[in-house]
Formats: sequence, C-alpha cells, structure tokens
Amino acid sequence: MTKITPQPGIMDIALYVGGKSHVDGVSNVVKLSSNENPFGPSPAAQEAVRRSVLDLHRYPSTDHIALREAIADVYTLHADQIICGVGSDEIITFLCQAYAGPGDEVIHTEHGFALYKICALAAGATPVEVPEHERVTDVDAILAACTSKTKLVFIANPNNPTGTMIGLAEVERLAENLPPQALLVLDGAYAEFVEGYDGGAKLVHARDNVVMTRTFSKIYGLGGLRIGWGYAPKPIIDVLNRIRGPFNLSGSALAAAEAAVRDTAYVEKCRIENTRLRAWLAEALAEHGVPSDTSMANFVLARFVDEAEAEACNAYLQSQGLIVRQVGSYNLPHALRITVGDEASCRRVAHAVGQFKAGAR
Repeated sequence: MTKITPQPGIMDIALYVGGKSHVDGVSNVVKLSSNENPFGPSPAAQEAVRRSVLDLHRYPSTDHIALREAIADVYTLHADQIICGVGSDEIITFLCQAYAGPGDEVIHTEHGFALYKICALAAGATPVEVPEHERVTDVDAILAACTSKTKLVFIANPNNPTGTMIGLAEVERLAENLPPQALLVLDGAYAEFVEGYDGGAKLVHARDNVVMTRTFSKIYGLGGLRIGWGYAPKPIIDVLNRIRGPFNLSGSALAAAEAAVRDTAYVEKCRIENTRLRAWLAEALAEHGVPSDTSMANFVLARFVDEAEAEACNAYLQSQGLIVRQVGSYNLPHALRITVGDEASCRRVAHAVGQFKAGAR
C-alpha cells in the first residue's frame, strides 16, 4: 500500500474554478465573468510583445530591474522595495510560504478572494474566516479574530467579489492594532479603478507590517501574460526574493508590463470609461429590481431575492450568450458578479436581466 501522501492541508483545498468562457450551443457569447478589461491592453504593450518575439531564445532578466524602475517612476515608489511575480497570485503565495506554516493562522474575510484560503492551506497554516458587515470589510471583526497565532491578514481593497472598500483611516487602524507578529496584506488588484487611491503605498512607507500587492491583469488588460507585483518594506522583499524563482517572468511579459505601466494616458482612459459604464450598469440593474452595493472596481455584484432566483437568472443569461460569475463559493449564493464590459455588452446584459425579471413576475 502506498505511503505517498501530500502535506497536511493540501487535500482540503477545493480546486479553483475560473470564469466560464463559452456556452455549449450558443454563439456570439459575451464573457463578463472574469473582470477583464474589455478594451484589451494598450497599443504600446501590444507592440512591446511583438518586438519581444525576436528575443525568445534569450533568458529574461532575473532582477526585473527595468519593470521595477518603471513601476517606481509611475507610482512614485522605491524600486528596491518592489518584487514582481506571476500575477499578484504568486506574491500572495510567496507571503504564505515565507510567513505562515503549521500552527499559524491566516485571516481572510468571508467574501474575500479565494486564493487567500488556498495559499494558507498549501503552506500548512490554518485559514480563519472573519465576517464582513453588509459585504464590507469589518476591521473590528478582524481585530477580534487575531490571536498569538495570527501571521497574515489579507484584505482586498476594493474587495472581490463585492466591489466595496474601506477608507484609509480604517486600514490604518487595522495595521496599527494588529499583533506584533502579523503582517497586513493589502490586495490592490482593483486599486487603479479608484481615482487618486494609492492602494496602500503610503502605509507601506510608514509602517513595517504592511505589504501591498498589485496586478497587470485588470485595468492593464494583461491577464493572459500573468504579471503582478508587490510593494513592502525592504526586509520583507529580501525574504520573498529568496523563494522567488530566478526566471519567474518571461521576457514578453516583462516588456509588455513595462510598456503598459508607462502608458498612463491609456490607463486613465480605461478608468474613465469603467467609471461611466459601471454607474450606468448599476443604475440599469436597479431599475429592474436588482440592487448592488456601490462598487469601486470593474464589476457589479448584482443581488437577487434568493439563491434560486440568482441561479435562474444565470441560466437565462447563458441562454442569451451572456456569461457572468456565480459567487456561491464566496458565501454569496443569491448574487451574480457582472464584469463591466464595453457599452454594447453592458446594455446587452442589463436588457437581458430586465427580460428575466419581467418573465419571472
């Protein structure tokens, strides 16, 4: 009989299921399930990828210095406090690998990104789920859940899949009152959609217990290349770089990300369009009797009467070639997360939800 077994915690991980991209038997499908930028990457990033194919036989940079300096220039940060990874997912994995293990606890909120729990379990740590208050991060609940075993606290701000966020004063209060052995990780995957928001960078400068993660998969439209980064005090970056693979990012990914981050005009255009269409979509859904919280990201969390209505609406949308995201696994079985697409997609999904609601009466 085999004695080959995985590490404790591994088999407790439910396999991650990404957003669907097709519906059997349905053509002209619109995918609004993965919070992708409907306008794609900037022309500058596309051109950078085309040029990069000439160097596919070369190993990429190991220190990512050009990309780190570009990020530092655009966001007014320190390049030596930046680490780059395969999406922000890899940075989250590094943090759990480096700072959590058997006997340790990792806090996440009840509607927080699924990867926090997955990475905690993979590291052998115990994930601790903390309630939110009406789908908003509850700082008091997090602090009440902290113990001498707490090593990491993850919050996404804005949060996924709710789209809600808490203010800087609340984030500062959380960081100030954590146990001395705990790190606060601010997941800023959607930070660029909030005008004037630094994702927590100033708090990283001010404290030694805060880490910020960011991604190129959302507003930059580079989800297919998998690029992310983290910003942290220098001692933490030094730790994370010791477990980072030397060639974790391809040359094409590095080139695309550098071009994308420097194309600030394109990012601003995408932010403005998202803000306009997000407001329109939320209002259109509300007019059909489908409420949502104020979203600060590039999606709307549409709430239905109950789980049965949400499932029925999802099935109807799929029959119309519209793919949105069911979020029962995020403790929101009565809701559907709808990505803000281009104008035609937003109008199409709002019209379909209206048809469903009219037919359900």
